[in-house]
Parts: sequence; structure tokens; C-alpha cells
Amino acid sequence: MSKKVINAALLGLGTVGTGVYKVLKNQEAEMEKKIGATVKLKKILVRNLKKAAAKIAEPEILTNNWKEILEDESIDIVIEVMGGIEPAKTYIMEALKAGKNVVTANKDLVASHGGELLDCAAANQCDFLFEAAVAGGIPIIRPLKQCLTGNHLSEIVGIVNGTTNFILTKMTQENMEFADALALATKLGYAEADPTADIQGYDAGRKMAIMASIAFNSRVTFENVATEGITRISSKDIRYARDLGCVIKLLGVARNTDTGIEVSVQPMLVSEKHPLASVNDSFNAVFVHGDAVDDAMFYGRGAGELPTASAIVGDVFDIVRDILFSCTGRIRCTCYKTLPIKNQEDIESRFFMRIHASDTPGVLAAIASVLGKYEVSIAQMIQKHKHEEWAELVIVTSRVKEGNFHDALLVLEKMEVVQKISSVIRVYGEEE
Repeated sequence: MSKKVINAALLGLGTVGTGVYKVLKNQEAEMEKKIGATVKLKKILVRNLKKAAAKIAEPEILTNNWKEILEDESIDIVIEVMGGIEPAKTYIMEALKAGKNVVTANKDLVASHGGELLDCAAANQCDFLFEAAVAGGIPIIRPLKQCLTGNHLSEIVGIVNGTTNFILTKMTQENMEFADALALATKLGYAEADPTADIQGYDAGRKMAIMASIAFNSRVTFENVATEGITRISSKDIRYARDLGCVIKLLGVARNTDTGIEVSVQPMLVSEKHPLASVNDSFNAVFVHGDAVDDAMFYGRGAGELPTASAIVGDVFDIVRDILFSCTGRIRCTCYKTLPIKNQEDIESRFFMRIHASDTPGVLAAIASVLGKYEVSIAQMIQKHKHEEWAELVIVTSRVKEGNFHDALLVLEKMEVVQKISSVIRVYGEEE
């Protein structure tokens, strides 16, 4: 019996593309026994042929012409690791329309145009898989789409950006300020030269949009995700959090409630008792709650050349199995509902706030009176003297509508006895 060979094309040979090449090479000897066929990289699309030739053993498979791949009927799988929206979107759409199955790691594209791409895949009975688009090497998309479909999922909460988690870990464990921790992350390669997408929460927001769409069976796009970064977090906030038995993490939170979907990425105080509190450095973790499974947590390397390549090659192997049994396109878009997305001001949260106020009699009562007027209840309070004139107050609220809380803040900021509101950070979970 002749060996079955499935031809694939790789779009991009950067960090992740090189990782995919390495993992496929490393799997060659066992591939046929594992999946029933051998995957052969027939073409690799690159911009700079000379630069790319130094990275691989077969420079003859390199091309800078997309049409060579699109028009080659022997290529069954296209692996897109170029990143960005265009030309990646055009290439993927053209590949699907040509009957080619697609694997991508492109979270930007899936978060904003996933529905369109999945519909195109279904129309052409192709697989469109994107495990690597969320949490790198951690399996989460496949569990949400397959293993956990016997559940009604109500919440996903996770640390899904390694750069910000590394920064907050250094601030927590080594008392660094944000700027110093970011500089270290950049030096060690955890942060990009332009870290905006990470530190402002955009990267995590895209991942939460993808997971919420799958988990709640209703389309959520990046534009629906309320995002806030970690640039305002100080070592003082972290010390106060420790006094309250908490750590600060950049959390993505998605909930399916009776009144709509809540989805956000924001720095939050997390109880030291919660499993996510011990997820440090560049590791990621996703915590899922379902009516049947109860709680499940997925933990591991959230990024990097080989962890991300691991997820991509896993998708490639799944497609090979589908090709061999003529069942590509069997798992399609799962967004069969149209649920409302809640406005941020209607979401209930607990808050930590740090206030510098006049150290005179009646100030606490005045602040409490304003909070009470807007139905903001105080759950905990710490007072420390900073200067002779100003006292530092830390207040943790009970659950309150965000709109009410922000209205109260506007009044507090205008009070003569309030010098400034230094920090406002949400608190994850219910009161203990």
C-alpha cells in the first residue's frame, strides 16, 4: 500500500512559521502512524526569499507568489501565520473558495471577521481551525467547541496575555514599578518593541471575543469587549491588594447572564485563594464554568514559537484525519444565537479605589454619604496617613452597577476634601 501524502502550504516564516516548520519536521517519522498520512510542506509564502532560505533545508519550496499556492490543486491545507487583517483575510477567503482547508493563528482576524470566514468555510465544506489564536499552546478552542458542548457555559475568566502577566508578576514579587517591569519584559523578549496591544488589553480582548462567541453560541467581536490596560497599576496598589489578601491580574471575563453577555478585559484584584492568583510569569490560564462540568481550568504556555506551533500542527493533524475520511467541514460556526451584549454601565462589579482626602473630622462621613447616594456600599476600608494634611483611604465596595459607581466618582472628584482619586480597580468574585 502506497503512503498517503497530504500537501500543505505555509503563509509566513517568522517566529511562529519557523516553529511550525520545526514541529512538522520533528513529527515526520511518526506522522503516518499518528494520523494515517504524512503532511508535506509543498510551498512556503515569504516576502524575502533570500532571508527565508537561510531558515530551512529546502529553499526550493519558497515562493513570493500567492497564486502559485492558490492555483495548485494538490495543496489541501493552507496554514496562515502572517498576522494582520490584510492580505491574510483575502488569502484565506480565496483558499476556502478554492476548496482548501485553512489553519490560522490570527486572533486579530478571527476576533473581527471570524463569522464571515466560518460561513465561507461552511459554504465550501472546508475546515477552518484556529486553536492557536487563543492562549498559544493551551488547548481551549477545541474543548469549547467539542469536549464541553454538553454544557451550558456561564463564565470564562482567564489570564490570556503573557506579557502583562509577566509584568504584574515582577511588580508583585520584586516590588518593581510598571515602567521598570515593562523594560525588563522588553529586554527578555516577552514584550514587543511596541507593546501597546498587550499593555492596553487589546490582545487579550481579541482572545476573549473569540472564546465568548464559541462558549455562548452568539457572535461577539473585539469591538464588543470593554478593554482597560495595566499602565496605571502601581506598586502601591499591589501592596494594598496584598493587605486585602489579593493579587492584581489582567483578567478577561465573559459571562452569559439572563440579560445578555458581559465581556471585558481589565486589571482586577483576585483573591489569593483563587487558582488564577498563582498563575505567574508568562503563563496563561483559562477558567471555565459550566452547568455539568462545574469548574475546569486550562493552564500552560500562552505564546512562543513552539507552543503556538504545537496548537497549529494539532489543527493540521485534525484536518488530515477529516480529509482521509471525507468529512471536512463537519464542525462549523457554533453561533446559532443572537444574544445582546450588555452595556458596561449596566454590569455589576466590586471596586477597589484609593483616595487622597483631607485628614479632618467628617471627611469619611462625607465620602460615605456620596457613595450611599449612588447606592455604592462600602465593604472594606483602610486608612493610612501619608502627609500631615492628606490621608490615604482605600475603599472596597460591594457589587454595584458600574454606571452608579462612575456617577459617584464624578461627584467625589469635585469635593474640596478630596485631593485626588489615585486608583480605581475592579475586584473579581463575590465578597467572602
